[in-house]
This record gives sequence, C-alpha cells and structure tokens, in this order.
Amino acid sequence: MEFSYVNQSIAKKSLKKFEMESCKEASTPMPSSCYMDADVAGKGVDQTKYRGLIGFLLYLTASRPYIMFVVCLCARHQANLKESHFMAAKRILKYLKGTTNVGLWYPSYSPIRLIGYSDSDFVGCKLDRKSTNGTCHLLGSSLIS
Repeated sequence: MEFSYVNQSIAKKSLKKFEMESCKEASTPMPSSCYMDADVAGKGVDQTKYRGLIGFLLYLTASRPYIMFVVCLCARHQANLKESHFMAAKRILKYLKGTTNVGLWYPSYSPIRLIGYSDSDFVGCKLDRKSTNGTCHLLGSSLIS
C-alpha cells in the first residue's frame, strides 16, 4: 500500500469524524499571531470530543513530526477547555485537509538514516510555568555519526 493512500484515507476519516469535510483549507497549522492562553472568560465546550481530536492529532505526529509543536500546545488545555482552544485544534485539521499527500515514510530496505534529538526546558513557560520541549530530526544517507 502506498503512503499517500494510507495518509489520505486517515485524513478523510478524521475530517468526517469531526464534521469538517467541507471546511476550507489552511496554509499553516496555526497562525503566527496566535497566542494560546488559559482564556478564563471563554465559553466551555465538550471535553470528550476535544480529547478525541487531540488523541488523533498525536497519532498523526508519527508521520508528520512538523505538527508536533502545535498539537502539544493544544493538548495543554485539556483540563480547562474553552472554545478558542477547540478552534485552534480544528485549524490543524484544516491544515491537514490541504496536505493529505505530505508525510514521512520509512522504508526498511533504504540506506537512509533517521537521527533525532530532543531538548527540554523545565518550567520554561512564562504563563503557567509548565515545561516545554522540542525535537529535531535529521533524515539522510550521509549523516555524520
């Protein structure tokens, strides 16, 4: 089975599950001017649906590591969920709708090596003192060990 077929079918199922088949595509997973905060005055929404969406997006980060930052940013707000957080998570789905053919495929017979690095900043978030982390993955056949 080709990567693009699997990736497209998962994206289409998710768009249908979260009732976003007819949504417009987004060019980025999150706008650069977006600032996710606690949104104390915001309207509350159903946590079950939001947690399902976050779980699905976390599953997709295995083949799409470039959405990891925005997905984890949305996942922080599961305990005190507001409508603004749900809209931010739906924006990621809008981005995925336009990029169904994009992702990583790791063939077992290839000489290509994948090397990953991660970094953590404990209590580095200025808003709520939570820890932040990041990763960097290098994919290539001539990587220096």
